Amino acid sequence: QVQLVESGGGLVQSGGSLRLSCAVSGIIFRFYTMGWYRQGSEKPRELVASISTSGSANYVDSAKGRFTISRDNDRKTVYLQMNNLKPEDTAVYYCNAQSPAGTDYWGQGTQVTVSS
Repeated sequence: QVQLVESGGGLVQSGGSLRLSCAVSGIIFRFYTMGWYRQGSEKPRELVASISTSGSANYVDSAKGRFTISRDNDRKTVYLQMNNLKPEDTAVYYCNAQSPAGTDYWGQGTQVTVSS
């Protein structure tokens, strides 16, 4: 059974930081591209950051310079360090694992709320 369990969300003031974690089980983690998505109120889900099996990272423009995605293959965990948070970062953040064949697995989401 594949499980992705996010943690680390919460309420933070504008300019603050949070570190999201996603612990993965049930797949060969090192073979999967990992990503963090978010969905704000009445907005479509968007890709925030992704990291390949080789560790190459990509970010949405709004996250560049503020967010850092990383992975620990030994711990089967992916992280999203978020600095200088803004109210527009408020959303539910979802962890995603994508297989080489394109199969997607999702976590249950963790709420991030940034107050102004």
